[in-house]
Amino acid sequence: MRIFRKIHMTVTRITQILFYKIIYNNRIIFNSGFRSRGRFHFFLEKNAKVILGKNIFLNRDFSASIVESLIIGDNCIFGENVKIYDQNHIFKDKDKPIAQQGFNVKNVCIGRNCWIASNVTILKGVTIGDNVIIGANCLIYKDIPSNSIVTLNESLNIVKRG
Repeated sequence: MRIFRKIHMTVTRITQILFYKIIYNNRIIFNSGFRSRGRFHFFLEKNAKVILGKNIFLNRDFSASIVESLIIGDNCIFGENVKIYDQNHIFKDKDKPIAQQGFNVKNVCIGRNCWIASNVTILKGVTIGDNVIIGANCLIYKDIPSNSIVTLNESLNIVKRG
């Protein structure tokens, strides 16, 4: 039974990669060693680009909604249900529907050798350094320096790794 599950995951991953290559052409770059478990989703606007480093692992239900750019360094792993957005709705005009006000956009960059645990959401403009661990259920709305561990407490807790 295990061999069938592995074959199924491999066929699913290859099918998804081919789908994204057909839909987005060269705007999503899958480097060598890319792996996934279950479905992953990329939603790219017209000029958006995604670069995935070598040896990236995406767990079930990863999704990225990108208007400009997402760059992920080599050897990063992502837990289930990770969400990444490089944009946020503009909501300055109370007399105009939010859906008609457009977006604020700023690139997202994730360094090398990072572990982003399950149910993490990463928002626009965030740069995550190298060798960072982000614990489950965190909302990442500001930059995280290299060699840090981020955990969810009452507030975002960033600790330098020793």
